[in-house]
Amino acid sequence: MKATIKNFEIDLSKPIDISIPITNDEHNPIAWYQNAPEIKPVVMGDWIGKVAEGQSSTNFNNLFFNPHAHGTHTECLGHITKEFYSINQCLKQFFFWATLITVQPEKVGEDEVISKEQIEKALKPFHDSEMNPEAIVIRTLPNKAAKKSFKYSNTNPPYLSEAAAVFLRESGIQHLLIDLPSVDKEKDGGKLAAHKAFWNVKDVNHLNEDARLDCTITEMIFVPNEVADGNYVLNLQIASFENDASPSKPILYSIK
Repeated sequence: MKATIKNFEIDLSKPIDISIPITNDEHNPIAWYQNAPEIKPVVMGDWIGKVAEGQSSTNFNNLFFNPHAHGTHTECLGHITKEFYSINQCLKQFFFWATLITVQPEKVGEDEVISKEQIEKALKPFHDSEMNPEAIVIRTLPNKAAKKSFKYSNTNPPYLSEAAAVFLRESGIQHLLIDLPSVDKEKDGGKLAAHKAFWNVKDVNHLNEDARLDCTITEMIFVPNEVADGNYVLNLQIASFENDASPSKPILYSIK
């Protein structure tokens, strides 16, 4: 199946899945000091919800996980505000023009930081006057497959500078996707500077009128090395959780 938008052809039969699934084994990535997720059959007395056990006609599992800690997830500004906001209410459109870029975080003291200048430089070759990106997908180097199962807690992963987040907001980027557990430093004393800058949240206790309610941040993606930097169509899929974040499945489609 193919779709044509603004004279661009998109082959829907060739999706590029950049999500990391949630599993209940050692291959699951983990962040934020959590244990591994659990996927277990329901047990009620002698009955076990697993066909292989011979007592059930169906597989009937309970799942215990944290969307922020256990795989690809998409969050809204309700992640940092006193008032409740749900990703299921904030994200109402699901297809976007997107640009994929690759950056090598810069060493700043003991940290590795993605700067405004790096993002600006990486975006420049893919500027298209007919297609202003609504989303940006950031792949960081080194880009090893180990990202898909990495245990991030207490490792001080790279993060986005506040100036970079401001630049993305001012550039009109509505959806930020990155292959890190957070756009902010792991231990920053609760500042959350990049989150606040991207969503334009000035006071988490009293939300300002120009805060960006319809914008999202997606973390812990993985973009294979063979996927080239450039412009794509993004389909950002979430589960319908009334929560600040949901496990998600971002899909890229090449443009001709």
